[in-house]
Amino acid sequence: MEESTTLSTWEESTTLGMGEADYTEYTWEGVDYTKYTWEESTTLNLKNKMAVTEVSSNKMFDGLQKVFSHESTECKCTMKFGIYLPPQADSKKCPVLYWLSGLTCTDQNFVTKAGAQKYAAKHGIIVVAPDTSPRGCNIAGEDDSYDFGSGAGFYVNATQDPWKTNYRMYAYVTQELPALINSNFPVDVGKQSISGHSMGGHGALICALKNPGQYKSVSAFAPICNPINCPWGVKAFTGYLGEEDKEAWKEYDATCLVKKYNGPPLDILIDQGKADNFLAPGQLLPDNFVAACTESKTQVTLRMQEGYDHSYYFMATFIFCRDTTTVITLWPRLYFDMTTVITLWPRLYFVRFIFCGIRPQLLLYGHVYRGPHQPPCQISEVIYTQIVIDLDDCSDQTVIQTMI
Repeated sequence: MEESTTLSTWEESTTLGMGEADYTEYTWEGVDYTKYTWEESTTLNLKNKMAVTEVSSNKMFDGLQKVFSHESTECKCTMKFGIYLPPQADSKKCPVLYWLSGLTCTDQNFVTKAGAQKYAAKHGIIVVAPDTSPRGCNIAGEDDSYDFGSGAGFYVNATQDPWKTNYRMYAYVTQELPALINSNFPVDVGKQSISGHSMGGHGALICALKNPGQYKSVSAFAPICNPINCPWGVKAFTGYLGEEDKEAWKEYDATCLVKKYNGPPLDILIDQGKADNFLAPGQLLPDNFVAACTESKTQVTLRMQEGYDHSYYFMATFIFCRDTTTVITLWPRLYFDMTTVITLWPRLYFVRFIFCGIRPQLLLYGHVYRGPHQPPCQISEVIYTQIVIDLDDCSDQTVIQTMI
């Protein structure tokens, strides 16, 4: 068959009988990428032919870790992204996690060092890891320093010459890339999540805060929380956004954005190593962000991890975590669609757990919410101090009844 085939969706490609070895490139018809929202991009048919080229593919935990390249309309250059397709993606649409990496990183750092694929395979989650900046744009000075230019796009839309043509990583991550992923892979578009590390943690926070409802959850490792007040951020924002308009800087600062956030409730998770060599010098400033969240009544959990630094050893340790002290936290970073609905009947509590394809054993502790006009109660006040559900014996929607 021809090397390039025009397709509309991932499903259409599979019905054409195209195996892994049959093609390396596929295209679709699409809209002008400078004029769309992320919601619209999932339903529109494309006008301009664009290509995605497979660079590599490796089997991993019965899924596939792939790398693709494409010509970006936002960054005006060739961009790469890594994508892990779990085995479940062969038969159904899956939730997707976007991972944003930090300074000096490429699309490969998270893919090769974090060890997330094992858990993504288990829970049926697609993981997308884009590059951290445009590459090869031939801009004077783009490769001169580790914290500005190549590998340091800071997830902003630059407004200053000579950066503004290519350095549009915010639009790329929140608009162009999701549209491309949604059009070509078996993604459940209503279940997107975002996370990142350091500069990428900053990116994850601002993307979630600036796009209410786009992401089901947001979390970060050692994020740059208040870039307008740290050396890394001041350097980047001065170069990309200009020194004169400091108000424009605030539109890419999570500590500023959370104070005016007005969207669906967020429950933000941050892990920060206490031995991080960038913490004491004031590059990360997590306390500033927590204070702003308190002021705006935004839920945030900051977990200070003893002895851990800024490296991927830290991230690999906590990329999968269970927190049995809360009711519904099972996998804060890579799992984000467990919700609890409780209906008050005269003598019964109906607790309904909605899952998306996982099959572990769930231990439920803590508070049960009894309804808008009833105070919370401990589970022990109903019947149990602990409820154990073996999901292998349950349907995807399971109802537990407890008498009071």
